[in-house]
Amino acid sequence: MPRSKSAEKAARAAERKRLRNKSVKSATKTHLTRAEKLISSNELESAQQAVVAATSALDRAAKKGAIHPNTAARRKSRLMKKFNQAKLSSIAEQKTTGADTA
Repeated sequence: MPRSKSAEKAARAAERKRLRNKSVKSATKTHLTRAEKLISSNELESAQQAVVAATSALDRAAKKGAIHPNTAARRKSRLMKKFNQAKLSSIAEQKTTGADTA
């Protein structure tokens, strides 16, 4: 329990910020999950749009202070790595399928 008036005020402010950050973090996680599911199911066109939305959400969360900027950068990097890997495997798969039929 806070002992002073300033500690009480700080506790109220922290609670307001926690609630604000909670919704930002939740939305960010939703965007990330949606993008990763689309990547894993090889729906690359819709996955690309989802990756852009997730990247934007991460940047917004970092700008608002809900997450650390380095955390946002790390998550964006990992997401792009997954997306690019899926894209490359898709292209390789198309080449092998095309070579077999020709």
